[in-house]
Amino acid sequence: MVLAGMPDKIYGTNLGSWLVLEAWMLPAEWAAMGGQSCDDCSQCIASEFAFAQAYPDTVDQIFAKHWETWFNQDDVDQLVAAGINTVRIPLGYWLVESLVNRQTEFFPRGGLKQLQRGLSQLKAAGIQAILDHHALPGVQTAGQQFTGRCTSDVEFYTEYNYHRALVWTAVMTTLAHLDPNFGSVFSIEAVNEPIMDASQTPGYGGFQQNFVKVVRAVELILGIPVPGAQLTIKPSTSNFTSAITAVTTSTNLTSIFNDEVTSALQDAVPILVQVGYQLAVPAIFNFNLASAPLHSQREPLVTNFMDVNWQYNSPANPADAAIGPQGYDNHLYYSFGGVADANPDAYLTSICNLDRVQADAALGDSPLWFGEWGLPTQFNATDEFLFQWADAQKLAYSQGAGWIFWNFKVEISEAAGDLARQWSYFEGLKLGYLTQDPSQVHDSHVCDPYKANSTGSAQ
Repeated sequence: MVLAGMPDKIYGTNLGSWLVLEAWMLPAEWAAMGGQSCDDCSQCIASEFAFAQAYPDTVDQIFAKHWETWFNQDDVDQLVAAGINTVRIPLGYWLVESLVNRQTEFFPRGGLKQLQRGLSQLKAAGIQAILDHHALPGVQTAGQQFTGRCTSDVEFYTEYNYHRALVWTAVMTTLAHLDPNFGSVFSIEAVNEPIMDASQTPGYGGFQQNFVKVVRAVELILGIPVPGAQLTIKPSTSNFTSAITAVTTSTNLTSIFNDEVTSALQDAVPILVQVGYQLAVPAIFNFNLASAPLHSQREPLVTNFMDVNWQYNSPANPADAAIGPQGYDNHLYYSFGGVADANPDAYLTSICNLDRVQADAALGDSPLWFGEWGLPTQFNATDEFLFQWADAQKLAYSQGAGWIFWNFKVEISEAAGDLARQWSYFEGLKLGYLTQDPSQVHDSHVCDPYKANSTGSAQ
C-alpha cells in the first residue's frame, strides 16, 4: 500500500546529528565547539541541553555554524547521486522555541529557520521528507543523546509534556501544508523510540490518538479531505489562526476536536502567528494562496508511529489511532545485543528469516518501514561480511515499505576512528558495501543458505 506523497518504495537516510546533535557521531567537531565526552553522558557537556546551559551567551552562534556545515547543498547533491528518495529528519521539541521553559530548559535557538532552509534544498532535489519528533519535551528515554538531554529523569509521559508535543505537532502540520519549503514533507512521526516497556509509558495510547486527531484537525480546518471525518462548521476566514479560533470555539464539533486537541490547537495560535512572520509564510495568514504546497494537492499527511511491537507489556496499538493514511516505523540494530549471537552466521540467519513486516501486518501495522538500521556489528566485521550484511538487511527491509539508513554521514576524523565504515551511508557507498542504486544488491541470493526452509548451513 502506497500512501499520499510517499515513494513507492522508500530508499532513505536519516539526517542525524543535524538538528538534534549526537556528539558520538562528530567527536572532533563537538570538542572544537566546547563539548565534552564521558562514559555517562549525563555527567558532562555531552548533549545540547548541557551545552546550552554551559554556554548561554554563545550557544546560538556556535550551533548556527554547525547547522550550516553538517547538512548543506553538497550533502543534498550526494544524496541525489546516491539515488536516495527519502530523508528522515530528527527534530527536537525546542525547534518550536515558545514551547521551551527557559528557566529550566536550555537549548539553542534558530533551528526552525535551518529546517526550512534544508527542506527547501531537499524539495528542489526531489527528495521526500519525514519530520521525526526525535527528542520530546520532558525526555522520552533515559540516558540518550538523541533526546537532547542525557538524564534518568524521564518526564515525557505526563499530561503537561504530552500537551506540549501536541502543540508542536499542530505547528509542524501547519507548516507542512502551508510553507512551500515544506512541500516534500509527506509524514510526521509522533515519537522516536519511546521506552520499550509499556508499563512505564502511562497515557501513551491516548497521546497516540490525540496526535492523529491534531494532524487531522489542522487538515480539516484547511479544507483538506480526511477519510471518515468532516467539519460540521466551515470557517468563514482564510486566515488560518483565526480559523482555528473560530472552529475550536464552535459547538457541535466532530469528535476529532476533543478537549485536549482543541486546547493544543488554541495554544498553537500565537506560536503560528510568530512563526508565520519569522519564516515569512504568508499562507498562514491567507491559506487560499496558491503557494500552499499540500493544500493545493488536497492530500492528508501520513501519521507515523513506532510499530506496536516496539513495546512489550500490553502496549497500545497505534493502528487503533489511525484516521486516514498512517505508516509504521521499526528500528533494528544488531550491534547493541539481544538480537543474535555475535558472529556472521547468526546475524545472517537472523536477518534472512526476519518476520517483522508480517508480524506487524497481522496487527494492522502496515505499511511498515525500517526507519533506522546500519552496518555495525558486535564483532570485527570483514569487508566480505559487510557486503553480505548490507545486502541481507536491504532485502529484509524491502519486504515492507522500504528502509532509512542511520546515518547519512559520520565525521571522518582521528577522533572518530573507524566509526564511518559501518555508520555512514556516504562512506558505505565509497567502500562499496552499499550499491550505487539503492534498489539493488550485490547478491540477491545472499540469504539462500540461511533461510529456515533451506537445505544449506542454517539448518
